[in-house]
Amino acid sequence: MPLTPHPLLHPLAPTASLGHYLTPTPTGFTLHMSASPRNLHAARGLTAHALRGAGAGPDLVDAAQLVLSELYSNAVRACGDYVPLVAEVEAARAGVWVRLHDPDRHRRPHRTPGAQLDDAEAESGRGLPLVDLLAPGWDVVTTPVGKQMRCLLPRDLDGVG
Repeated sequence: MPLTPHPLLHPLAPTASLGHYLTPTPTGFTLHMSASPRNLHAARGLTAHALRGAGAGPDLVDAAQLVLSELYSNAVRACGDYVPLVAEVEAARAGVWVRLHDPDRHRRPHRTPGAQLDDAEAESGRGLPLVDLLAPGWDVVTTPVGKQMRCLLPRDLDGVG
């Protein structure tokens, strides 16, 4: 019997299974999921597939995957494994929107002034400075069921300006 690949790794189509629900959009997707390594891997794959299909170049695709991973990791640190998350990735005229919703409206990420990306001794703390670099002006909004981090990665990350 052949192995069945994870449904999220296939081209975008509405799917539902234990731990996730995918809704394709014209320029990206919305993914409801429980936080797990498998679902993070799938969300990164969906991000690449959707953005390449929308004409984004490799640098912008890589940056969007990196930002999504960082937001995901922060949500898991704040809320725990298997927390329900909603990831949205959307190609737009100005760039790529990456949004991640989690249920804890009280724990919010904070910018750390003076954080260094090139500190060889640091074991953590590089994530949000990296998000600052790739998506300047990111913000966090409170929602009726938690909070959402919103990041716009400018299209000029691909040198298209």
